[in-house]
Amino acid sequence: MHIDLMHIDEYERLIALWERCGLAYEQDGRDSREQIEKQIFDDHVVILTMKTDEGQLVGSIIGSYDGRKGWINRLAVDPEFRGRRLAARLLERAEAMLAEMGARVIGALIEDLNFPSMAAFRHAGYYGWEQIVYFRKKLKS
Repeated sequence: MHIDLMHIDEYERLIALWERCGLAYEQDGRDSREQIEKQIFDDHVVILTMKTDEGQLVGSIIGSYDGRKGWINRLAVDPEFRGRRLAARLLERAEAMLAEMGARVIGALIEDLNFPSMAAFRHAGYYGWEQIVYFRKKLKS
């Protein structure tokens, strides 16, 4: 398995991976090809993909640094490849890159029924804050 920075020509395979993993995404919004391409070139964002030796995309992770805290988003490992510590490898690489940006604390938001992600994060030393409620507001573009 190889972990590399994402190239925009992998976009369709990335979306297909997220679909296989059951991850929600906003293909007409922040997860559009245009927005992902902007993120690829943003110095505060790292998008990593994991591929087999044959080039099959089997994992991804997005990390960002807001100047105060690092954030992990879209940790995904193809269901057929789970149980091999691939999520741990993606997390370790993203954590190292976020630390290089200055992050000393890293957070992640996980949907309440995404048990594989919760298990991966717990195994990697993260702990949950059950009392936090997430609020969000979409701004008009």
